[in-house]
Amino acid sequence: MEGLMKLIEDNRVQFSKGQKRIADYIVNSYDEAAFMTAAKLGETVGVSESTVVRFAYSIGLDGYPALQEALQELIRHRLTSVQRIRLAASIPQDELLRTVLTSDMNNIRATIDMIDNASFRGAIEAILKARRIYVLGIRSAMSLAQFLTYYLDFVCDNVMFVNGAVQDIYERMVRLGPEDVCFGISFPRYSVRTIDAMRYAKKQGATVISLTDLPTSPSAAFADYTLCARSDMASFADSLVAPLSLINAIISAIGLARQEQAYQHLTQLEQIWSAEGVYMTDPQAQSTAL
Repeated sequence: MEGLMKLIEDNRVQFSKGQKRIADYIVNSYDEAAFMTAAKLGETVGVSESTVVRFAYSIGLDGYPALQEALQELIRHRLTSVQRIRLAASIPQDELLRTVLTSDMNNIRATIDMIDNASFRGAIEAILKARRIYVLGIRSAMSLAQFLTYYLDFVCDNVMFVNGAVQDIYERMVRLGPEDVCFGISFPRYSVRTIDAMRYAKKQGATVISLTDLPTSPSAAFADYTLCARSDMASFADSLVAPLSLINAIISAIGLARQEQAYQHLTQLEQIWSAEGVYMTDPQAQSTAL
């Protein structure tokens, strides 16, 4: 926050009257401004769209998209669910689907640019060597943790899902030690319980892997390996598309490293599923019969 606000204050002396109105609005209502188009911001403060664009350049940014990105980065981990849904209300209904899908695609593109291959390889190696793998995810991150646990369990026989819903997190992690891995998942607004559990894992000497949004997030402070995925939201719901895609890459890498175990385990499961009729053998025939 200080960086953007300092840029504004340092350049205030050269602002026109219209630009000063923009600056005042951003300083006092940055949570609203973060999701406005240049035209909407101009309309709100009573200046032209071109004045808003010139304002962004005047403080040293590369156009209005850079200003909007700086504002969104500033507030992304502070917004309450009420503020999120209020901001989403500004999206026209007939543009909502395209806006959400485009936002998710942009998150994946940003994640590709952020990936640290060394951290990814280190995390994979740590998982493969671990005595036990504790997968930690609370609240909206719980679904990601469940997905990762479900598929890792196909190739690893030492995976433990930790969410605190059934029993206390520390009871679940009481045996955690230096030979284990704690894979913590945390995105804005960052669960305090998740951060505390990762701190505990670090103290116990475990290898800590953090899946989060930024290298500077609270969970990254305790991580040996940090994997970043963007999760910008278009509404009150967190966008988990990019984190899920990164988890898919982790599962694929582990499966590739343990092809023989995966083959044997899945062959056995397929026999059980077939005997128990778990899956429909001919969905098309079933639908025709109906």
